[in-house]
Amino acid sequence: MANIAKLLAGRAQHVLQVAAKQTQLTPRFFASAANLEFLKHEVTGEKKNVAVITLNRPKALNALCNGLMKELSQTLDAYEKDKSIAAIVITGSEKAFAAGADIKEMQPNTYSQCIMGNLLSEWTRVARCQKPIIAAVNGYALGGGCELAMMCDIIYAGEKAKFGQPEIALGTIPGAGGTQRLTRVVGKSKAMEICLTGNMISATEAEKMGLVSKVLPADQLVNEAVKLGEKIGTHSGLIVQLCKEAVNTAYETTLQEGLKFERRTFHATFSTEDRKEGMTAFVEKRPANFKNN
Repeated sequence: MANIAKLLAGRAQHVLQVAAKQTQLTPRFFASAANLEFLKHEVTGEKKNVAVITLNRPKALNALCNGLMKELSQTLDAYEKDKSIAAIVITGSEKAFAAGADIKEMQPNTYSQCIMGNLLSEWTRVARCQKPIIAAVNGYALGGGCELAMMCDIIYAGEKAKFGQPEIALGTIPGAGGTQRLTRVVGKSKAMEICLTGNMISATEAEKMGLVSKVLPADQLVNEAVKLGEKIGTHSGLIVQLCKEAVNTAYETTLQEGLKFERRTFHATFSTEDRKEGMTAFVEKRPANFKNN
């Protein structure tokens, strides 16, 4: 248990160190943004502190090809380093968030190619982002699209959104978290039903299962996701990252180990200026002025 405590404390300290080292987004990134083929992005919100990344393969219903995932990874790299960005929204079109992986691209692969190339391993970039990511899902979020949404921290869905893991109908199984993240969110029975039948579920059903936080009219979805990002951005970015890691740890450890990690991370916040400022502002009955340190 002592080794576990040491490991958990080390992870909390790592987040503190990474946040302290973040640098401003470089102009080169914006210069190359026009060359992106499969997605669009912009910075929005009253304080220009929320990045919106839009998947943009309309003819393929935003099917997730290697090129799109590479561009998404590069864009997240840049926004994660940008101190001015508090949260990130990932969305698609009103018709499809992402209708799945690009099957035409994937179909020729052999078992040995999948093993030697570690197929889909690069898709974990979204889940590894330290800043909060909100999925704004309209239309279809199927297969890899559903898995991409589940890699995000919060899912908002449009009223007509559809979720599902239809890989079983293609003679395969989910490969980017569909059997794992879905089970942790909705439970074994529901996950089995979704994965073994390939049936789609509605946004309302997804909300009832706990897969989705909120269901909204399609035309309000992205704006509400941005507002959520802005609300998160009123807090200390450093503490937000620590809190995000603590919540994620609940999925990866036992209850006792998770509670110890939470407590040690709570203790770690007392080494930050933002914790001092937050409590002092509360006592003095004034708004806090967080500096992310």
